[in-house]
Amino acid sequence: MSKVAKKSVTILHLYPEELNIYGDRGNIITLTKRLEWRGYQVEVVRAGVGDKIDIKRADLIFGGGGQDRGQIAVGKDLQRHAKALHAAAADGVPMLAICGTYQLFGRGFTTLEGETIPGIALFQARTIGSTQRMIGNVSIDTTFGRLEGFENHSGRTLLEEGQVAFGSVVRGFGNDGTSGNEGAVVNNVYGTYLHGPVLPKNPDFADALILAALKRSQGVQSLEPLDDTIERAAASSAAARPQ
Repeated sequence: MSKVAKKSVTILHLYPEELNIYGDRGNIITLTKRLEWRGYQVEVVRAGVGDKIDIKRADLIFGGGGQDRGQIAVGKDLQRHAKALHAAAADGVPMLAICGTYQLFGRGFTTLEGETIPGIALFQARTIGSTQRMIGNVSIDTTFGRLEGFENHSGRTLLEEGQVAFGSVVRGFGNDGTSGNEGAVVNNVYGTYLHGPVLPKNPDFADALILAALKRSQGVQSLEPLDDTIERAAASSAAARPQ
């Protein structure tokens, strides 16, 4: 019996020029390689401010973190795509939103100066600027096991009642430095402050995003295992570092 041909996978990278600090592009590389190693072709669509975006084509969506200037421009532009992103989230499209994108996937970000950058409210959360820089290695417990990363943010993200956190803080600051919450999740949409980049050393989470994409678009029920010896060693090394 012949095998069913594997279809191409489309990854939408939101605002790669405006929001790409702390090596967040490494998450795109990880998703791409883990798909290619399993025999899938991958198309990465890069979409910046002002670009026309066909969100319905995306099997998986990613957005990273950036400087405040870039975040202001992105916040305004993102409003054009709010309806389509909400529809994609409701349809089960997996998304990973890190730092600045995470904040803008909430209700909005209010700066120290009192300016509010509106979000698209995929997450029921608000972010407020603070004078405290929350920076260092971070470990969180999630439904995908313990994840290791690096955080560097001054915004304090407050989850509203009923909004589920992505994980609980084992060490580090998380959303706000006090609640013990880290990130937010709704359907297959994950928001987090974990840089590093986060996916290379957390392969189970990377594969969960990939499987969600393949299950939705191609009916795939499981992934062929990969040798993650190096990735897990990197996670162990990160966990052993001081905060």
